[in-house]
Amino acid sequence: MANPMRDVLNFFEKIGLFDVVLPFLLVFTIVFAILEKTKVLGMDEIDGKKYTKKNLNAIAAFVLAFLVVASSQIVEIITSVSANAVVVLFLAVLFLLLVGSFYKEGESVYLEGPWKLTFTVIVFVAIVGIFLNAIKTSDGTTWLEAMTSFTGSGSSNEVIGSVVLLLIIVMFIAYAVKEPSKKSEHH
Repeated sequence: MANPMRDVLNFFEKIGLFDVVLPFLLVFTIVFAILEKTKVLGMDEIDGKKYTKKNLNAIAAFVLAFLVVASSQIVEIITSVSANAVVVLFLAVLFLLLVGSFYKEGESVYLEGPWKLTFTVIVFVAIVGIFLNAIKTSDGTTWLEAMTSFTGSGSSNEVIGSVVLLLIIVMFIAYAVKEPSKKSEHH
């Protein structure tokens, strides 16, 4: 039995909604927002008020979005990265929901201090891993696969061990050379 919603999604896929329209809109929106925020293309003054040059920002964003959509490789990377980033976001929200279940009503659930930094680093590493896994070399392997197999043995245990050891050393050095905070000093 055919599902009408599945038929609609199949129709959208046939007309290029997922491969052309959505990546175009995503790139256009992000580039336009960056141009509006940074005011790179200048400002106009009308009746004593300053306005961004929306027409130039829109044209530049439009052209860049079309150039991105023209490359099927870039569209594939954007699709893969954005889909996997949503999974990371979903996992982060679930984690925060679980952490929030240990607090009483009215208590602050915000991650602060080292927890916030640790959580940020984990999300950053996940995004870098997703990006490296989305870019493929000419022989079809991903950059992530190429980076983990550079030892030649095919096993990434040495690489993972080396990275963990380097992270521990960097954290130890950062802790050892850290300046004491102003709050703890008593005059």
